[in-house]
Amino acid sequence: MGQIALPLAPGGAGSASRIVLGAANRAPIEAMAVAASWPFRTAVLSGPPRSGKSLIARWFAESGAGEAIDDAGNLDETELFHRWNRAQESATPLLLVHSGQGEWNVALPDLASRLGAALHLEIGVPDDAMLAELIALHAEQRGLPLGPDASAYLVPRLERSHMGVERLVAAIDRLSLERKQAPTLSIWRDALEAVQGPSEPRLL
Repeated sequence: MGQIALPLAPGGAGSASRIVLGAANRAPIEAMAVAASWPFRTAVLSGPPRSGKSLIARWFAESGAGEAIDDAGNLDETELFHRWNRAQESATPLLLVHSGQGEWNVALPDLASRLGAALHLEIGVPDDAMLAELIALHAEQRGLPLGPDASAYLVPRLERSHMGVERLVAAIDRLSLERKQAPTLSIWRDALEAVQGPSEPRLL
């Protein structure tokens, strides 16, 4: 567990400069180091919303490991097939990010067969240790003081997803600003309720 620095050019406001490395994404990230060994030097990266797919793709491309196409499912299939062919001709590893939910249904038969033979990498659901790291990262990006005691309270109660963490920390930040006070147990509890609903069971 930990955070890895990504050699990225400065992005927009609030953009991440690193990504939490954990059980959910360790295999896909490690695969980036051996892109030349991918089947046809092609990999398809998928995962839940806000799980760092675009950031990984950007890191892959800017580090010189190969070419990356973010949100490849929204690119014209003929154009995508041409780009796959150009990557093959130049022996350039190609990382395609599938941003949609569920299976990527490709209509173009030639492209479908190529992608079917590619290495498929998937970011999974974060475990407790990764959730704690994600809370710390999002809090740091917002300049929000959330220490280990906050993570110890929040992790067993929050939604097990990257997006869930992002929404929860945003709610804590908003309530802290509205009440003009540092985030405390009452704010953590109210943020959980605001994000996950009043019926969310509370642990003692």
